[in-house]
Amino acid sequence: MGDTAQFHRGDAVSVVKGWCPGALRPMESGDGWVVRIRPLGGRLDAAQADAIAYAATAHGNGVIELTGRANLQLRGVTPDSHPKLIAALADRGLIDADIAAETRRNIIVTPFADAETDALAEALAARLAASDLPLPAKFGFAVDTGAAPVLTRDPADIRIERGRGGLLLRADGLDHAAPLHRVDDALALARWFLDMGGATAGRGRMAALIARGISPDATLPAPASATAPEPGTCVHGTLAALEFGQIPPDTLRRLARLGPLRVTPWRMLLVQGARNLPQMPGLILDPTDPRLRLRACPGAPACPQAQAETRDLARSLAGLVPPGTVLHVSGCAKGCGWPRAADRTLTATPQGFDLIRHGRAADPAALRGLHSDQLPKVL
Repeated sequence: MGDTAQFHRGDAVSVVKGWCPGALRPMESGDGWVVRIRPLGGRLDAAQADAIAYAATAHGNGVIELTGRANLQLRGVTPDSHPKLIAALADRGLIDADIAAETRRNIIVTPFADAETDALAEALAARLAASDLPLPAKFGFAVDTGAAPVLTRDPADIRIERGRGGLLLRADGLDHAAPLHRVDDALALARWFLDMGGATAGRGRMAALIARGISPDATLPAPASATAPEPGTCVHGTLAALEFGQIPPDTLRRLARLGPLRVTPWRMLLVQGARNLPQMPGLILDPTDPRLRLRACPGAPACPQAQAETRDLARSLAGLVPPGTVLHVSGCAKGCGWPRAADRTLTATPQGFDLIRHGRAADPAALRGLHSDQLPKVL
């Protein structure tokens, strides 16, 4: 079956393609092609933000999304508009040399990076682009070298963190690490993963290999992770959250004029050095806003595999979600909008919504075939 897999829920079969879209390798969806942009180091200046905003409206349907891998993606791109979009973004240094380099450069960088971290991430990106490692398409790296790691819950297979004695290299799934002496150590760990049989038919993750009892040498304790950041003012500037990770093009332009941007995997943008952001369409600056407790994929009709509309439904249920908990509304069993367990998950099926407690979209349901009118009482 190559790099695809299937999830079954009710009478519906959802196909997981096993790879994420890129800019050079878009993915077809219900509203056109999805084009994913991977800014180098997660950084955007005003000119780059303006180019993305322009491309979204001129060559797509105007939708810009922040992803869980600290990327941006544009929707509604067509085969005719795609070459023009690529040309516009390439002029601003936002496009890789080829699909292979784009796929390997799967790196999340802490938004609170200093100059040393940025240099390390750039060196890693260059080494990956020049390598011939046949890594799975979703295999990724995290450069998380602040005083305490902030990306431990975000998707990565190889993690570079900071310990008491210096930089550490940690395989995802282990609570111990090895010293990082040079960037090539990270590529060596990736090659070890391949040599140990971590990838099969283009798929595979480090944590799954570790779970099989196969581990690299690691004797140093991993650092304790930091508390998950919230929207609002911080020492580095202001973290601005976006409802469901969507940002209007003009809001992206306006934010970038207030300061350099860092893209986060938390569907927030860090506006460096900015304080007291003005209200703009799409922004969430209050950490108590109930919309922050919601997770939802684009749903129908944007996604051809979705069995129902998701985001309007999630908004209607926001007031029923207790503080500190997460409600995930998924259009199908793939659970793209939130690949982790949530306190409550509603998965759409042809028969209605299935309710999963403390699980993922494909996990066994406590209640099945619920009509949307029943959901407020159930929750």
